[in-house]
Amino acid sequence: MKARRLQDIEEYIRTQKSVTLDELCVRFDVSKNTIRRDINQIVQKGSIEKVYGGVTSASELVPFENRNIRNQSKKNEIGRLAAACIEAHDLIYIDSGTTTRNIIDHLDPALPLTILTNSLDVINGVADMQHVTLLVIGNTYKPKTRSFVGMDNPLSLQKYNVNKAFMAATGVSMTHGLTNSDLLEYEIKKVIAEKAQKLILLADNSKFGKSTLLTYAPLKDVDILISSEPLDDDYRSFCEQHHIQLQSP
Repeated sequence: MKARRLQDIEEYIRTQKSVTLDELCVRFDVSKNTIRRDINQIVQKGSIEKVYGGVTSASELVPFENRNIRNQSKKNEIGRLAAACIEAHDLIYIDSGTTTRNIIDHLDPALPLTILTNSLDVINGVADMQHVTLLVIGNTYKPKTRSFVGMDNPLSLQKYNVNKAFMAATGVSMTHGLTNSDLLEYEIKKVIAEKAQKLILLADNSKFGKSTLLTYAPLKDVDILISSEPLDDDYRSFCEQHHIQLQSP
């Protein structure tokens, strides 16, 4: 019976992508201690991975290097459109991620601006730009996402008057909004999304209709949504209703 339950739990996580421990307890009518023991067994197979407060399918945790290759031409176009939104003397936040990093390839090096980021790729990409003032946040390097995460006080970000925040998301849905799976990244994303005067989401078409463990902003709060392809009718209707400007190549 336990073997069957482990199989069912593993299949449920694979189907749902990310779930909380509480959700698993209710779904399989077992205690949290039992779920923890079951999860520890399944984790050893490598098919799932623990995240803060729950678990996620290992298929969702693609190494950064591999994610950077996927849909690269589309991500490059998204980066080009995003860079066109940047004006002289903006103070912008560029999120970590394989899509947002493409912005720096299209920046005008003569444009004076301030960039706030936790992305190693963005830091390296703009380090030699003489007209860019670079502000780095995060105190712990996370190799999997090539980003700096964790702050002694995430609310210290409130002091920055961010004109435009260029954000990435692991999943985007009308119900759960903009989501990711890492608590330390979530803390930074949430404060920035609330603080920015203009919230700009960069997401290729593979991200829509998916959600992960943590919502850092509702979709309705997005001002500009830049995607790799035109959205389907439901998302277009949602964006029109909430005055979200859509851009795609």
